[in-house]
Amino acid sequence: MGDKKVVDLWGGVRDARDGSPWEEDTVVLVYSTSKGLAAMTLALAHARGWLDYDERVATYWPEFAQAGKDDVTVRQLLGHEAGLPVVDERIDPVILADFDRLADAIARQRPLWKPGTRHGYHGVSLGWFEGELVRRVDPERRTLGRFFADEIAAPLGLEIYFGAPEDLPRERLARIERTPAWRALPQMRHLPRPMALAMANPRSVSFRTFANPRLRRPADLDRAEYRRLEFPAGGAIGSARDIARAYGAVVADPPELGLTRPTLDELTRYPAPPAYGWRDEVLKVDTAFSLGFARPHGEFRFGSSDRAFGHPGAGGSFAFGDPDRGVAFAYVMNRMGFRLNDDPREKALRDALYRCLA
Repeated sequence: MGDKKVVDLWGGVRDARDGSPWEEDTVVLVYSTSKGLAAMTLALAHARGWLDYDERVATYWPEFAQAGKDDVTVRQLLGHEAGLPVVDERIDPVILADFDRLADAIARQRPLWKPGTRHGYHGVSLGWFEGELVRRVDPERRTLGRFFADEIAAPLGLEIYFGAPEDLPRERLARIERTPAWRALPQMRHLPRPMALAMANPRSVSFRTFANPRLRRPADLDRAEYRRLEFPAGGAIGSARDIARAYGAVVADPPELGLTRPTLDELTRYPAPPAYGWRDEVLKVDTAFSLGFARPHGEFRFGSSDRAFGHPGAGGSFAFGDPDRGVAFAYVMNRMGFRLNDDPREKALRDALYRCLA
């Protein structure tokens, strides 16, 4: 709670190919649980006065104003309201390694809807926009991954990477299990039916959101050519222990890392819905997002109140902070589940935690 570790569990198989066990120091790709960690970098920028959530993105990044995006605010962008879940220009590892080239490509993108009127999960693109914002507002022009390493991971003693270092021993890295299609397809029944139907249509916004860069399956993001890159929306590598510690620093009283009370007030304030409501244009269910974090909404409830904030990831990972109880939680895995949220493995642990707090 806060900066005090109270529960630390690990177990299972690190690599299904040889049955090697998950160890205390094992780290793993956490998919979109990365988004909450990426959002912390922008919260620090806000606390330092570099970034105003209600300012136009183009104020910090003039090239962003192209293609009808001149009035998009930082709050709208981080709330998935900018209409930018799809990037039409083909993105590959070469472009991802060139931050200037990537920034040019995404700045040219035209919104799919009028910003602020709807929202839809920017499942991959959000991290690229966040990364360029960090580069623009940081006086040292650091990338998001470098900023996270210097300003969050190092002060807290965390081993969380946006881009795995070359010297990370392979025997410490859990391998994401490759799920054969015959086993994965029946599990699609756990996804919301409208989303599953949309994902089966290559022309849909839902399909196109996750089709760039082109991967045959989610486990491909765990390949070496992606693992070494900064991929803020879904490529962070770390342990549940350290991810929970990062959230613990934010919900501590007082917050750590130089986070200010006004910034925490922003993070915990529940967002207002866009003009056309909470229906997500990508996920096809009602969702709520704020400042880069997912918020409790509808059937997806976490924390002890609507002030909680966090982010789930593909396969079942999830992390969040509960400022009302001063507690942080994280779960990571390498065997992919097939639920949008509330993976039974993670949910059982989360429920057990709150029974202990009752």
